[in-house]
Amino acid sequence: MTLEPLEIILLYGYRFKIELGFRQAVHVVGSYAYHFWMAAMRPRRRAQGDQYLHRESQTHRDAVRRKMTVFHLHVQSGCIAQGLLQHLALNHTAQVWRHFLSWLRTMNPALPPSELVVACALRSALPEFLEDTALPQKPRMILRHHREPNSASLCNDCGLETAA
Repeated sequence: MTLEPLEIILLYGYRFKIELGFRQAVHVVGSYAYHFWMAAMRPRRRAQGDQYLHRESQTHRDAVRRKMTVFHLHVQSGCIAQGLLQHLALNHTAQVWRHFLSWLRTMNPALPPSELVVACALRSALPEFLEDTALPQKPRMILRHHREPNSASLCNDCGLETAA
Protein backbone atom coordinates (compact mmCIF):
# COMPACT_ATOMS: atom_id res chain seq x y z
CA MET A 1 0.00 0.00 0.00
CA THR A 2 3.00 2.31 0.39
CA LEU A 3 4.39 1.81 -3.13
CA GLU A 4 4.09 4.41 -5.86
CA PRO A 5 1.91 3.45 -8.89
CA LEU A 6 4.88 3.43 -11.30
CA GLU A 7 6.84 1.18 -8.94
CA ILE A 8 3.90 -1.25 -8.83
CA ILE A 9 3.80 -1.37 -12.63
CA LEU A 10 7.57 -1.93 -12.76
CA LEU A 11 7.36 -4.79 -10.25
CA TYR A 12 4.44 -6.35 -12.16
CA GLY A 13 6.61 -6.25 -15.30
CA TYR A 14 9.28 -8.23 -13.44
CA ARG A 15 6.66 -10.84 -12.59
CA PHE A 16 5.95 -11.35 -16.30
CA LYS A 17 9.67 -11.72 -17.06
CA ILE A 18 10.09 -14.25 -14.24
CA GLU A 19 7.11 -16.31 -15.46
CA LEU A 20 8.45 -16.25 -19.02
CA GLY A 21 11.84 -17.40 -17.72
CA PHE A 22 10.21 -20.33 -15.93
CA ARG A 23 8.25 -21.21 -19.07
CA GLN A 24 11.44 -21.25 -21.15
CA ALA A 25 13.20 -23.31 -18.47
CA VAL A 26 10.41 -25.89 -18.57
CA HIS A 27 9.76 -26.11 -22.31
CA VAL A 28 13.14 -25.35 -23.91
CA VAL A 29 15.76 -26.50 -21.41
CA GLY A 30 13.76 -29.07 -19.43
CA SER A 31 15.01 -27.76 -16.09
CA TYR A 32 12.04 -29.05 -14.14
CA ALA A 33 11.45 -32.25 -16.13
CA TYR A 34 12.98 -34.42 -13.44
CA HIS A 35 10.71 -37.08 -11.92
CA PHE A 36 11.40 -37.56 -8.24
CA TRP A 37 10.90 -41.28 -7.81
CA MET A 38 12.92 -44.18 -6.45
CA ALA A 39 12.27 -47.89 -6.77
CA ALA A 40 12.32 -48.16 -2.97
CA MET A 41 9.47 -45.66 -2.56
CA ARG A 42 5.95 -46.95 -2.06
CA PRO A 43 3.37 -45.76 -4.61
CA ARG A 44 1.10 -43.02 -3.26
CA ARG A 45 -2.04 -41.35 -4.48
CA ARG A 46 -1.82 -37.77 -5.63
CA ALA A 47 -3.47 -36.10 -2.61
CA GLN A 48 -2.32 -38.55 0.05
CA GLY A 49 -0.07 -36.09 1.86
CA ASP A 50 3.42 -36.30 3.32
CA GLN A 51 5.83 -39.23 3.15
CA TYR A 52 6.64 -39.26 6.90
CA LEU A 53 10.30 -40.01 6.35
CA HIS A 54 10.95 -40.08 10.09
CA ARG A 55 9.12 -43.43 10.14
CA GLU A 56 11.41 -44.92 7.48
CA SER A 57 14.80 -46.58 7.96
CA GLN A 58 18.01 -44.59 7.98
CA THR A 59 19.01 -46.22 4.67
CA HIS A 60 15.78 -45.06 3.05
CA ARG A 61 16.19 -41.52 4.41
CA ASP A 62 19.76 -41.40 3.09
CA ALA A 63 18.55 -42.54 -0.33
CA VAL A 64 15.92 -39.76 -0.33
CA ARG A 65 18.60 -37.21 0.60
CA ARG A 66 20.76 -38.40 -2.32
CA LYS A 67 17.76 -38.19 -4.62
CA MET A 68 17.01 -34.63 -3.44
CA THR A 69 20.64 -33.68 -4.08
CA VAL A 70 20.41 -35.04 -7.62
CA PHE A 71 17.15 -33.14 -8.13
CA HIS A 72 18.75 -29.89 -6.97
CA LEU A 73 21.76 -30.45 -9.23
CA HIS A 74 19.43 -31.11 -12.17
CA VAL A 75 17.57 -27.83 -11.62
CA GLN A 76 20.81 -25.88 -11.10
CA SER A 77 22.30 -27.36 -14.29
CA GLY A 78 19.16 -26.34 -16.16
CA CYS A 79 19.45 -22.78 -14.84
CA ILE A 80 23.10 -22.65 -15.94
CA ALA A 81 22.16 -24.01 -19.39
CA GLN A 82 19.40 -21.41 -19.70
CA GLY A 83 21.85 -18.67 -18.76
CA LEU A 84 24.28 -19.91 -21.41
CA LEU A 85 21.51 -19.87 -24.02
CA GLN A 86 20.71 -16.28 -23.07
CA HIS A 87 24.41 -15.35 -23.20
CA LEU A 88 24.72 -16.80 -26.71
CA ALA A 89 21.53 -15.06 -27.82
CA LEU A 90 22.72 -11.66 -26.61
CA ASN A 91 26.45 -11.80 -27.35
CA HIS A 92 26.65 -14.04 -30.45
CA THR A 93 23.45 -13.13 -32.29
CA ALA A 94 24.88 -13.30 -35.82
CA GLN A 95 26.49 -16.72 -35.28
CA VAL A 96 23.30 -18.13 -33.81
CA TRP A 97 21.20 -16.97 -36.75
CA ARG A 98 23.81 -18.34 -39.17
CA HIS A 99 23.54 -21.83 -37.64
CA PHE A 100 19.75 -21.77 -37.30
CA LEU A 101 18.64 -24.07 -40.13
CA SER A 102 14.96 -23.36 -39.93
CA TRP A 103 12.47 -20.62 -40.69
CA LEU A 104 10.25 -18.52 -38.45
CA ARG A 105 7.53 -16.15 -39.62
CA THR A 106 8.70 -13.58 -37.08
CA MET A 107 12.40 -14.13 -37.73
CA ASN A 108 14.49 -10.95 -37.53
CA PRO A 109 18.27 -11.54 -37.67
CA ALA A 110 18.87 -8.00 -36.43
CA LEU A 111 17.38 -8.90 -33.05
CA PRO A 112 18.68 -11.43 -30.50
CA PRO A 113 17.08 -14.85 -31.00
CA SER A 114 14.98 -16.70 -28.45
CA GLU A 115 16.37 -19.46 -26.28
CA LEU A 116 14.57 -21.99 -28.49
CA VAL A 117 16.32 -20.67 -31.61
CA VAL A 118 19.70 -20.80 -29.83
CA ALA A 119 19.04 -24.41 -28.75
CA CYS A 120 18.19 -25.42 -32.34
CA ALA A 121 21.24 -23.58 -33.68
CA LEU A 122 23.45 -25.43 -31.21
CA ARG A 123 21.98 -28.75 -32.32
CA SER A 124 22.59 -27.97 -35.97
CA ALA A 125 26.17 -26.80 -35.27
CA LEU A 126 27.07 -29.93 -33.30
CA PRO A 127 28.39 -31.97 -36.26
CA GLU A 128 30.64 -29.07 -37.30
CA PHE A 129 31.81 -28.68 -33.70
CA LEU A 130 32.65 -32.39 -33.49
CA GLU A 131 34.84 -32.18 -36.58
CA ASP A 132 36.99 -29.46 -35.00
CA THR A 133 40.41 -31.03 -34.48
CA ALA A 134 41.30 -28.51 -31.75
CA LEU A 135 38.82 -30.26 -29.45
CA PRO A 136 40.48 -33.07 -27.45
CA GLN A 137 39.68 -36.62 -28.61
CA LYS A 138 37.88 -37.86 -25.46
CA PRO A 139 35.16 -35.13 -25.38
CA ARG A 140 34.62 -35.58 -29.12
CA MET A 141 34.05 -39.32 -28.61
CA ILE A 142 31.55 -38.67 -25.80
CA LEU A 143 29.65 -36.05 -27.80
CA ARG A 144 29.55 -38.26 -30.90
CA HIS A 145 28.18 -41.12 -28.84
CA HIS A 146 25.31 -39.00 -27.48
CA ARG A 147 24.35 -36.96 -30.53
CA GLU A 148 21.13 -37.65 -32.38
CA PRO A 149 21.32 -40.40 -35.01
CA ASN A 150 19.13 -38.47 -37.46
CA SER A 151 21.19 -35.38 -38.28
CA ALA A 152 18.95 -34.39 -41.22
CA SER A 153 16.23 -33.01 -38.94
CA LEU A 154 18.08 -31.66 -35.93
CA CYS A 155 15.29 -29.32 -34.85
CA ASN A 156 12.36 -31.74 -35.03
CA ASP A 157 12.18 -31.88 -31.25
CA CYS A 158 11.97 -28.06 -31.21
CA GLY A 159 8.76 -28.18 -33.20
CA LEU A 160 10.27 -26.06 -35.97
CA GLU A 161 10.53 -26.91 -39.63
CA THR A 162 14.00 -27.73 -40.87
CA ALA A 163 15.32 -25.86 -43.87
CA ALA A 164 15.23 -27.77 -47.13
